[in-house]
Amino acid sequence: MSSEGPARKKLPLLKLAVAGAIVLAVAALFLSGGNLQALIGQGRSSLDRVMTVIRDAGPLAFFTAMALLPAVGAPMFAFSLPVGSLFGDRMGMTTVVLCSLLATAVNMILTYALARRVLRPPLEWLIARLGYKLPQMEAGDASDLVIILRVTPGVPFCVQNYLLGLAEAPFGKFLLWSSVLSLPQMAGFVLFGDALLHGRGGMLLMAALLLVAAMALAHFLRRHYTRNKTPA
Repeated sequence: MSSEGPARKKLPLLKLAVAGAIVLAVAALFLSGGNLQALIGQGRSSLDRVMTVIRDAGPLAFFTAMALLPAVGAPMFAFSLPVGSLFGDRMGMTTVVLCSLLATAVNMILTYALARRVLRPPLEWLIARLGYKLPQMEAGDASDLVIILRVTPGVPFCVQNYLLGLAEAPFGKFLLWSSVLSLPQMAGFVLFGDALLHGRGGMLLMAALLLVAAMALAHFLRRHYTRNKTPA
């Protein structure tokens, strides 16, 4: 008997259990006299306090953190979405976008260098002790691998950088294609976050169009390379 049947049955049951838990939690909140509006207000107040602390720390501290912390797993969108609201009035949105792109580029270079110069040598030694050899990328495959990895959905940004560094992708091709494919998306997220937090319809539309164009390009490249290329 195929195992697909039980697997398919478990998924709806899991969804029903999660939905039921949410309903029970909301019901318990109202029955206990909890005020949902007050709870939302407290959440906004806490967010405002956090934003104030970050704003007071200054743009240098923020963009330094943006360049370094994603190397240890911090999500890049946690920096790109609020940065316009934090420093747009003080620095101007053009400067904010340029600083965000610079921080992103520094992060790409840092994680690539860590993977290639710090992590790969001990990994090569360990694999050699086990009787194997770490694969070496062919020069002609470098651009293909960078493009395929950058346009593959679901792979975290820092993981992409580390994988390309471990694979010893040539630095020039790594930086070129990473900049072409990643930096426009970063600019779109910065503009989108600022427009969303400030309710600016025109900028929100422009940022959305930029993100749609970047995603369309990624989708086109993904289809092209998965159809015509064999990944390394």
